[in-house]
Amino acid sequence: MEIATIERMFPGRFFPGVGHGVLPWMEQAGVRAASPLTLMREYLPALRSLLAGEEVTVSGRYVSLDRVRLDWPPPAAPPVYSAGEGPKTLALTGELADGTILVSGFTPTQVGEHVRIVREAQSASGRSEDVIIVAYVTAAFGDGAEQRVSSELGDGEPVGERGVWGTPADVAGGVRRFAAVGVDAVILAPAAGEPDFLEFLRAVGEVARLA
Repeated sequence: MEIATIERMFPGRFFPGVGHGVLPWMEQAGVRAASPLTLMREYLPALRSLLAGEEVTVSGRYVSLDRVRLDWPPPAAPPVYSAGEGPKTLALTGELADGTILVSGFTPTQVGEHVRIVREAQSASGRSEDVIIVAYVTAAFGDGAEQRVSSELGDGEPVGERGVWGTPADVAGGVRRFAAVGVDAVILAPAAGEPDFLEFLRAVGEVARLA
């Protein structure tokens, strides 16, 4: 209902994303599913059908609906994205979601492997429409940019190409490396400790122009 309401308020501008949740967080909250993939397999089709205005009846392990239909579905259903990191979850997003969200912290080569898993699952499921693949990439600009990215992603190891930093031209070059492995869109996420978020947004706008 909330997704339908936001889509009706801002048609074509809302891109909802769902997943099985960060498992340690879900456990902390007491809502970790015993089978996260089963939860996603039941939840995603039900959500997409409801947003399309359909009446849904399902009886699953986690999702149970008896002739449920939205009273106010959006005129056009928004694309439902799903996040994934492990190979099984990524494959499920390629099979069931309109788009896949890739988390940050991976090199372009690793992201390319994630793209391959999604595309193969999409093809195996017989879907004709392309799954849109979005990758988050940690970024920083200006003084101390490399240090902020390293602090965010380091984990005691060299950051390498797992993040992007420097001038807008430098970052645009990094974005192109991710696009080259099959990503449809890159979302630049500020590293922790970003000193000036407004300036970060201005720099991202320049990256969009250059990339």
